[in-house]
Amino acid sequence: MSDLSTPLSRAPRRFDLNPKPLAAALLLIALGAVYLAQTVSGRQAALYIVGALLGLSLYHAAFGFTSAWRVFIADGRGAGLRAQMLMLAVGVVLFFPALASGSLFGHPVVGLVAPAGTSVVVGAFMFGVGMQLGGGCASGTLYTVGGGSTRMIVTLAAFVTGSVVATAHMPFWTALPSLKPLSMVTTLGAGSAIALNLAIFAAIAALTVLVERRRHGGLVNEAARPPRASPWLQGPWPLFVGALALVLLNFATLALSGRPWGVTSAFALWGAKLFAALGIDVASWPYWATRANAGALAAPVTHDVTTVMDVGIILGAMAAAALAGRYAPVWKVPMRSLIAAVVGGLLLGYGARLAYGCNIGAYFSGIVSGSLHGWLWLVAAFAGNVLGTRLRPAFGLEVERVRRTGC
Repeated sequence: MSDLSTPLSRAPRRFDLNPKPLAAALLLIALGAVYLAQTVSGRQAALYIVGALLGLSLYHAAFGFTSAWRVFIADGRGAGLRAQMLMLAVGVVLFFPALASGSLFGHPVVGLVAPAGTSVVVGAFMFGVGMQLGGGCASGTLYTVGGGSTRMIVTLAAFVTGSVVATAHMPFWTALPSLKPLSMVTTLGAGSAIALNLAIFAAIAALTVLVERRRHGGLVNEAARPPRASPWLQGPWPLFVGALALVLLNFATLALSGRPWGVTSAFALWGAKLFAALGIDVASWPYWATRANAGALAAPVTHDVTTVMDVGIILGAMAAAALAGRYAPVWKVPMRSLIAAVVGGLLLGYGARLAYGCNIGAYFSGIVSGSLHGWLWLVAAFAGNVLGTRLRPAFGLEVERVRRTGC
């Protein structure tokens, strides 16, 4: 049985922080909100603030989809997966009634519902491998970039590149066999869909408990982290707090934008705008010729909801890292790790477009939208994570395991 206990008499650390990065992050958040309110709308400014709160929550709770799946695959520890099931359970209870009625607080709302088919299986599997090589998922890449990770800047650049390249190939992938978009909310009704989903979440959580107890003899306690004078401001937060924060902020996104939280469509947009600036005629590609995508390509990026939320996530995480006294970029990255970041980022970007989303848009928001493709994404991406976890040592990347003791 593993023993991760530490003495309980440690005094809280003093209020350490990195003042310059904190001031810069808060100033950029404030100025950005004012600018968006004046040039776009107050609603867009509010979504920017929601993004910043998401970044702070992700960082302080260290809410990683990638690491949670990896430690379960490699070491049978399921606390991270159980936190995700809690997040999804609260999510379906909040989202399904609103989506069934079609409105929230008097405003129309729709879910992220996409076809479940070949492209989702291939794309989610690629994304899963990319999660482990790149070192993060979509939300994880953003919040670790904001937290000062220079390696993840490389992953993000490759993520953007993979995303826009995938848009050039979308006619091929969308022509492959798939089911029509299917929502459990409309097919079963909100009540039955909630009951079915809660049963599945409970079964997955129970499975993680069973695996963890068989592997370790009991549930493994999280490694104790140094207590702080102001843990809610400086972190760390318990995983369940992070789960609740993310689902409530996703619900706020639904209320403000009319659809759930997404991340990676902005990466494709950024890449397309860069390609266009370099003289590549992306506007003629079928993906960018659709009305919605053509409008996004022609408009300023400040008008794109996903873009402003992504930037908010980066700045919110930067503020969180500075509050925790942990904003300290490391510029020297081993070559094998850099190669993994590039390969992983390309897989993440390409896979996300094929699968109609990432761990947020397809998995989290897809499932709380009742979309069948969200569940297909989960299965295929988990399989990709299994392969990605096995590949990590070849690139000099760690696979965490609890140290066994004789206790």
